[in-house]
This record gives sequence, C-alpha cells and structure tokens, in this order.
Amino acid sequence: MKLTSKLLLASASALLTFGAVSPAVTAGAASVKTASRSYQNTKIKASYRYAKKMLVKNKTGLSGKTAYIFSKKAYPTTGAAGGYADFLLSLKGWGYKFTTNQKKRVASSLVLNSKSTPADLANAIQGLKSIGMNPTKFRRSGTKKAVNLVSVLYRKSMSNQTVNVKSQVLLALTMSSSFKRPSTAKFSINSLSNSIVKNQLSNNGWAYNNKLDTVDSDTTAMAVTALARGKASASASAITKGQSYLKSAVYPSGAYGYTFNGKSIPNGNSTAEAIIALSTKQNTLKYVNGTSKSSQTASPLYAMFTYVNKTGSVKGAASQLIGIGQVNLATAAYRQALNHKSVYTIK
Repeated sequence: MKLTSKLLLASASALLTFGAVSPAVTAGAASVKTASRSYQNTKIKASYRYAKKMLVKNKTGLSGKTAYIFSKKAYPTTGAAGGYADFLLSLKGWGYKFTTNQKKRVASSLVLNSKSTPADLANAIQGLKSIGMNPTKFRRSGTKKAVNLVSVLYRKSMSNQTVNVKSQVLLALTMSSSFKRPSTAKFSINSLSNSIVKNQLSNNGWAYNNKLDTVDSDTTAMAVTALARGKASASASAITKGQSYLKSAVYPSGAYGYTFNGKSIPNGNSTAEAIIALSTKQNTLKYVNGTSKSSQTASPLYAMFTYVNKTGSVKGAASQLIGIGQVNLATAAYRQALNHKSVYTIK
C-alpha cells in the first residue's frame, strides 16, 4: 500500500485533523516553535515511507551499515533485531496492513524457548499482536503445538528485573483484554505496577539501575507509559510525579536526552519516548506541541521532527530500526491520544 494523501486521510484522517488544532503553547508563544499541520504531515509521511521500505527489504536501514531485522542466523537467541516490537507497533499505529508473507517472516524468525527472558517474551507478544497474530496461540516454527506466550510470561519471575523490563512487560500484557492471567502466574498487573512505583526515586524519576544519579528521561518515560496502561490505583500519584519530572527535564530546544561524561546529549529517540509518556494523559497532552518551561524555544514535537531527515531516516540514531520505530510510535501515540485512544490497545 503506497503512502499517499489517501492513506493519511482514510486510515488516520481523524488523527491528522486533530493535529491542526493542537493546544496552544503555554509560555513565550511569540518565540516558541510548534509543529504546524503541514510540517507534521511532511515528516510523518517521510518516516512512515522509510519504515515501510525497511520492512519490505527486511533491513534495519536503507543506507550505510545495515543488517536483517528478522533472522535466526543473525540473532540466534531472539530471531530479531532489538527494537523490532516498537517498529511493528508503530506501523500498526499508522494503519499499516501487514502482508501474509510479512507475518510469516516474523513468526518463523522469532526464537522462543525455555531460555527466553521476560523482555524476549514481551517483545514477541507486542510484535505478534501488532501484525495481527494471536500470542496466546502461537505456533513456533517447526512445531505443531500452539503456545500461550502470555501465560509463559506470567510464569516468569519479575523480582530481579530492571524498571525498563518491568515496564516493557506491563505494556505487552495490557495490549488486549483477551490476555488472561493464569492461575500459576508469579505476578499480576497490579503487583507489577506497584513494583515499578516502588522504584520511583526522590526526584520523581526512574533509573535503569535504581540510582538517583542515573535517573533519565527515557527510563522515566517508559515507566510512566507503562503505569498509565496498568491502571493500578497506587499508580496515579507516581504517574503525576513522573510526568512532572519529564516536564522539568525538557531541554530549551524542546528535545529530551541524556547525560554522558557530564555532557547533555539531546536526541530524537529520547524525545520520542517523552512524547509517548506525555500522551498518556489528557492533562499533559498539551505539552507535546506546547511548552512546560519558560526557557523552551520549541515544543517536543517540533524538536523531534528536526531529527527526521527528508528521506525519513532519523539523525543520530544508533539504529534506524529503533529510531524510526520510536519516532513513528510517538506520532501515532500523540495522534491517537488527541482522539482519546491509545496506540497500545489492539483488539
């Protein structure tokens, strides 16, 4: 299916229409750059087109050093490159129709066995659900018996997992109301949510290693997004605090990033993660294409798009699979949030 105005008007017309009336900036309106409707559409078309070509070619990029996205030989423990789950979900979020051959490639490539980690299983569940397959009745390549990956994941221990993995698992298990918790489960949606809440640090953020001096916007954004999906009663305050951290962590440029060796490194991927988190609640949605700090010269949405090249690739991304996947997921999350929907909900 070609990316034309028909696609944007037919499969996502309501979402793009809402983009035309995005909330006004909250501070310094005269000097703050926000993403106009035409600017958004131009960037969305470019990154979406790039993603489709990547999927067709089964390549992690279209130029430079690339690798296969799905390959048992290249990735013997998982069968796919890191970031594939978000990549597939982002395509689904923009209305992409996966072909039968593409579905077969994904299903036949994934490596899932007793050694698969909670992160491996969460990725598989999200990826399979995104392409229209049922993770609760997954038939692994070369086998006849179907496996319920959701039940397998529920039986994994989450006690020693990082916040990132806990968040990843929570997002995967809340994608569909058809995902049922087995009686032999080692955790529940509530207990997993509460565990993430307990990992929140004194500055309202989260860190990959639970240390205050390593709190970052990426880990915080993922935790906020996951808690919003978990909907546990104890999560409300943590979500508000986490979003407060994100509002204060934005750079003057409107971008988000991380600190390495004392140097701040803004980037498109971190900005995309923050946009997804700010899109989880209606009261923070306005900050996606607005401002939360008086020092901002641009909105996060505008800033993220400055990392999208004319070709659709993402500047500075360690992997175009991750870069494109997160940018497209961010735009889909924002558009669907404007329509009071979630990109993470798939029937």
